[in-house]
Amino acid sequence: MVDVVVEGDRVHFEVEGWDKLWALKSRLEIPLAHITSVRADPEPARGWWHGLRLPGTQIPGLLTAGSFYQHDGFVFYDVHDPENTVVIELAHEHYQRLVIEVASPDHVVATLRSAIGIGR
Repeated sequence: MVDVVVEGDRVHFEVEGWDKLWALKSRLEIPLAHITSVRADPEPARGWWHGLRLPGTQIPGLLTAGSFYQHDGFVFYDVHDPENTVVIELAHEHYQRLVIEVASPDHVVATLRSAIGIGR
């Protein structure tokens, strides 16, 4: 699971617990200006193929965590339960998108949409 905190003009994505080990990453920091959209969407976290794993962990039906290369670039995953997934599309970053599990998807989506401005 990932804790999402907006501080000033940046968003901190803190990978929690053992997921730090599985994802081989403990934190991401992204400028708000680089977030192009955010949505609650379980579909990208479902299924068994998430791309070429570089580095990360994938146990189909149980865990997807780490960096994966897909047709349009790198995607960061940290998901156990697809129903709590938020997808964050990015520009000008190493990752094209973040697909993360959060405690309250609706709250995170509302918080990030408010922080990046209405209509984005």
